[in-house]
Amino acid sequence: MNFEDYIINVPDFPIPGIQFKDITPLIGDGKAFHKAIGELAAFGKSLGATKVVGPDARGFIIGAPVAVLLEAGFIPVRKTGKLPREVMSYDYELEYGKNTLCMHKDAIKKGEKVVIVDDLLATGGTMEATIKLVEQAGGVVVGLAFVIELVDLGGRDRFPNYPIKALLNY
Repeated sequence: MNFEDYIINVPDFPIPGIQFKDITPLIGDGKAFHKAIGELAAFGKSLGATKVVGPDARGFIIGAPVAVLLEAGFIPVRKTGKLPREVMSYDYELEYGKNTLCMHKDAIKKGEKVVIVDDLLATGGTMEATIKLVEQAGGVVVGLAFVIELVDLGGRDRFPNYPIKALLNY
């Protein structure tokens, strides 16, 4: 299956100059979505992951079904003000703005093996923030998994010590 057939390029979204890779056709096709989730879950399984972390919001869409296939817990990493209990937070910069991510303080136990799953690796800001939260909680990040990697933006270079799986490279 060619996952690229299910990705639509949207120029100048969310701001001029950004070439947004729309995954909604992929997640809207049951067979393509199932195949993509299966490949990402196989990566997580090969690393012995016991938890899956997904950053807000598309990381929820991709990460939760990966967790189901792994029979692992899923932990949402959210934007400020969205989690109801005590959180830890991390501020970071995106390629087109700033953001803060939060995670419940008790979401991960010390030593738990975590695979972080998201739709896209660009500059790596969101991933770096998510890694910091997981490690601050005592988790061990065993790998990073994505539907898409934007190779020219160099995000992978920020994470030389983590195995990385991307289904598509642009």
